[in-house]
Amino acid sequence: MEFTIQEVNNRTDLLPGITLGYQIHDSCAAVSMAVKVAFQFANGMEPFYNDTDSCSKSAAAAVPALVGDSVSTPSMSMARQLGLFGIPQVSPHATCACLSDKRQYPAFLRTVPSDHHQADALAKMVKYFGWTWIGAVRSDSDYGNNGMASFLKAAQEEGICVEYSESYYRTQPRSKLERVANVIRRSTARVIVAFLAPGDMKFLLEELARQPPPPLQWIGSDAWITEPEFLRFNICAGAIAFAVPGSVIPGFREFLLDLSPAQALKSPLLTEFWESSFSCSLIGSSGGARECDGSEDIRALQNPYTDTSELRASNLVYKATYAIAHAIHGVICNDTQCDKSAKFTPWQV
Repeated sequence: MEFTIQEVNNRTDLLPGITLGYQIHDSCAAVSMAVKVAFQFANGMEPFYNDTDSCSKSAAAAVPALVGDSVSTPSMSMARQLGLFGIPQVSPHATCACLSDKRQYPAFLRTVPSDHHQADALAKMVKYFGWTWIGAVRSDSDYGNNGMASFLKAAQEEGICVEYSESYYRTQPRSKLERVANVIRRSTARVIVAFLAPGDMKFLLEELARQPPPPLQWIGSDAWITEPEFLRFNICAGAIAFAVPGSVIPGFREFLLDLSPAQALKSPLLTEFWESSFSCSLIGSSGGARECDGSEDIRALQNPYTDTSELRASNLVYKATYAIAHAIHGVICNDTQCDKSAKFTPWQV
């Protein structure tokens, strides 16, 4: 997002003379954090209560639009609030089909397809390979439950029979995870459709690895199928699914590699990344780690941070940010210039 806004601000054909600002908050994929941030964006960031008779100064939204969240359930909570104020929310990765309901989420938009399309495609793929007796497992969340409901409906229309449909969420008791794993082990279906979030999929595979079932053909969802960490599980070798296309964003790699120790210190996340990548401490020797001395070469790293050959979620953030920039341009700019003093409401965006 930072890269995209910097790119927009350097352009002369998009929002000329206008500099976009931004604030970035981590929702931690938690509803409570997402709701807190949504209220701040709607009401302003001041940590005090306006107890005067007039609310005119605080009546306007703090932002004209926002990008987020990347998870369906927090996005739903945010969208219910932001929609009341007409603040557009553009999600790069919340795929729940339920978010397409404009009566409930009038200001919600996204740059990723709805799970309705994924579920329909998965059912057609299963039918194409002639697999008519399958099992199904899902995350016990808005993403998993709605996605699987769409898939089961599409599967029924394709004449596919489902032996079982189980759900699990990573915070549920271990006994629930063991029960789901045992259902999979004892089933006669050798094809399993897994509409799971990566965290839930990881727990399930670790549990199945304790007592591996007969070979299974896994049909995955977009949330976990491209995660490199699942390559270590032989049990899901040969898994197939549909995924967001990988893309290359020109200039993005150089932007990432232009990170200095001083810049990393400004962000706890980047500080952790720098220290773990180079096994040194940016704030002096601590915990037995040596102090970073400036000899660290970020260009020599080979890890997910420096690999920009197949950007998926990042490209969707790139598109979401550009969508907002173009929308603002359409409101305050004409063919040649922009009106810096123009007053507009978020709903116009």
